[in-house]
Amino acid sequence: MKLCINTLGGFDIKANGQSILKQSSRTYKLYKLFEYFLTFRNKKLLPETIIDNLLSDSDSDDPKNMLRTQIFRLRKSIKTLLPNDADESEYLTINFSNGYYCLGIGEKVLIDVDEFENTIQQADSKLEYNIKFAADLYQKALKLYKGLYLSDNAYEVWLVPTRNYYQRLYLKTLYKLIDILKESNDSENIISLCEKSLLIEPYEENIHINLMEAMLEQDQQKNALNHYDYSLNLLIKEFDTKPSANFTGMLDKIQNYSKIEEYVDIDSVNRDLEEKELLGAMQCNIESFKFLFNLQKRKSLRDDENDYLCIVNINNKKKNNSKELSGLLRNSLRKGDVFTFWNQNQVLLMLHNVRDDGIKKIEHRIYNNLKDYTKLNSNDVDMVFQPLLSEKSII
Repeated sequence: MKLCINTLGGFDIKANGQSILKQSSRTYKLYKLFEYFLTFRNKKLLPETIIDNLLSDSDSDDPKNMLRTQIFRLRKSIKTLLPNDADESEYLTINFSNGYYCLGIGEKVLIDVDEFENTIQQADSKLEYNIKFAADLYQKALKLYKGLYLSDNAYEVWLVPTRNYYQRLYLKTLYKLIDILKESNDSENIISLCEKSLLIEPYEENIHINLMEAMLEQDQQKNALNHYDYSLNLLIKEFDTKPSANFTGMLDKIQNYSKIEEYVDIDSVNRDLEEKELLGAMQCNIESFKFLFNLQKRKSLRDDENDYLCIVNINNKKKNNSKELSGLLRNSLRKGDVFTFWNQNQVLLMLHNVRDDGIKKIEHRIYNNLKDYTKLNSNDVDMVFQPLLSEKSII
């Protein structure tokens, strides 16, 4: 019988495809100690080092004795995992020699990270003269990576270097395989590969970029645009900052993408560009708003137009329904106006050529509609208007 130890994603020990771990509150510390030995397998470990990493928060007056007791219990626990009369040297042994502990791994133990690394090394060695075989091996290695190394122990400092190493190795291998698939124009498999990888690494920008590029190659422009909006919100929410220029540059690439180079007449272009229904004000994302803002600002330098930038602050505590709020603003503004959501409770408006007391009328109309929609008090909504050519701009 062989023991298979899984560490990529979560910790488990299997025999004949079945988990043989017995989970309980009493075994938690033992498994944590075993995971530590497993991470530093075949290495000599000082008791003091183990205590610093695992038992530093213990109130014990004799941490060395406490460690010895836990290792004694761990040895007994390991024995229960092995067949009767098994030669422990063929499986797992915790030895103590010359003041050091060391976990030995026998020939009947398979560890997923070892298979992961070995498979990648095999693929690298085949890459130059058998690219298809190398690609199959890379694919096999990627399937072994189910998530971060020992992800159940999310906050253990001693795990960070090892965890980062395998994560980097996974991403490096992923991009090698994507490059191979690009060489053969296999965008369909790139899409599948990226979608699976994002389940593991949802915040990795380059995976999102490769996915959107592959979607464009498959003429899935709408899917690429939807994924851009989704991933942009995901990354901003997670990191509270705008993604890189490489990522945001994908918006122009998606919007301007045309795979088939053919002659088109101006009527066809007009039909493709025109909105189906020109109802109310135009809503756009923040990047498009910035573009239109700067374009209109340039025009205002030349033309005598009274354009305004407005920020609407909605100070209610409840979560706003963006779909309903969009419809309300679209109907409250004019067809030549543009708006976008800066965040959940703030909306930016760009108002075109507002004359005389137009600002007061617009403010009154928006406030009344918002009041009906949100049931807000007068102090819950405020609007700040600013001429587009003002030196002080919030964008």
